[in-house]
Amino acid sequence: MAAKTAEQILTFVYEGTDRRGQKVKGEVNGKNMALAKAQLRKQGITASKVYKKRGDLLGGMRKKKISPMDVAIFTRQLATMMKAGVPLVQSFEIVADGLDNPAMKEVVLGIKTEVEGGNSFAQSLRKYPLIFDELFCSLVHSGEQAGALETMLDRVAQYKEKSELLKMKIKKAMKYPATVVVVAAIVTVILLMKVVPVFQDLFEGFGAELPAFTLFVIGLSEGLQKNWFFFLLVVGGFFVGFTEAKKRSEAFRNWLDRVMLKLPIVGDLTYKSTVARFARTLSTTFAAGVPLIDALVSCAGASGNVVYRNAILRIRDDVATGQQLGFSMRQAGIFPSMALQMVSIGEESGALDDMLEKVATHFEQEVDNAVDGLTAMMEPLIMAVLGVLVGGLIIAMYLPIFQLGSVV
Repeated sequence: MAAKTAEQILTFVYEGTDRRGQKVKGEVNGKNMALAKAQLRKQGITASKVYKKRGDLLGGMRKKKISPMDVAIFTRQLATMMKAGVPLVQSFEIVADGLDNPAMKEVVLGIKTEVEGGNSFAQSLRKYPLIFDELFCSLVHSGEQAGALETMLDRVAQYKEKSELLKMKIKKAMKYPATVVVVAAIVTVILLMKVVPVFQDLFEGFGAELPAFTLFVIGLSEGLQKNWFFFLLVVGGFFVGFTEAKKRSEAFRNWLDRVMLKLPIVGDLTYKSTVARFARTLSTTFAAGVPLIDALVSCAGASGNVVYRNAILRIRDDVATGQQLGFSMRQAGIFPSMALQMVSIGEESGALDDMLEKVATHFEQEVDNAVDGLTAMMEPLIMAVLGVLVGGLIIAMYLPIFQLGSVV
């Protein structure tokens, strides 16, 4: 979807003269030819030739999708440029030249074009809602209004980097065991489809009764060979159905969020990461000067879990009626005592954003430790599963041979 948004910005090559009558040529970005020519007129360039850059017609099909990490890199580089005193428009050009993702580069140049046309930075960002969410745009708007855009961009960059790092750690914890299980399933299927039938032909010449375990494995092999298309259809249908249900059904997503919190090991990881995300988002928005009630709305949207989203919205309603944030969080009953105490101290001392940042840092470290512990625990467990699957099949095939040897 993000790449589709980026395709709307095209690159045009132009030749012409500037205000001093000197010949100039270069490139300009725009959604169509007319807007590109209008942009050149604003820059004082009289274009004699404007044409679409070669490769743009098919370039959109080759573009990578814009990831949240691309946005984080763009924000960090832009913050660095502005803190160094580089003007905003020139910063866009420098950052765009250093980006590896062509789709993100086009978006940045499109934002540059909008800003040159008189729009604010936040307004320009809002033209790409699939790439820059409302929280990102609101923080940039607050920075522009306060006249401290470079400071706000630095905070936003830190927020995006921390958030994406947290997501990557959780994905790492989930991806490793999932990958090994898939490989184990593929190896098991290959053994049942190709290796077991060879042994089955060999056993038919024995003329003796086979062990029950061997008969069970042979039965699995025969069933898989006869109904492999059905099994493939069931597995494929399950994954497609799961993906579509998650994409289209809000009720299914909400149920999945609740289940994730109740799972033995994954639940604790989800719990800590959600608390860390809540604290990091609230700290960033509150420090940016966003009112607490509005900041809580942003936190609800960024929580990533329906249980916490609903709880944060209830907290927001309580705070709107005059209750303290710490008391409202305690009433929700889903936040750890450490976070509740730190928030209460922050409210009393007038340093809520600093305390929330400490809470976020603490739970991000907890997630990091949990991921390392989970990885260390999963390695021997996965080896045991592989040993049972592959070793069990090998034992089942060689068991009749061992029995025949003992008889002889």
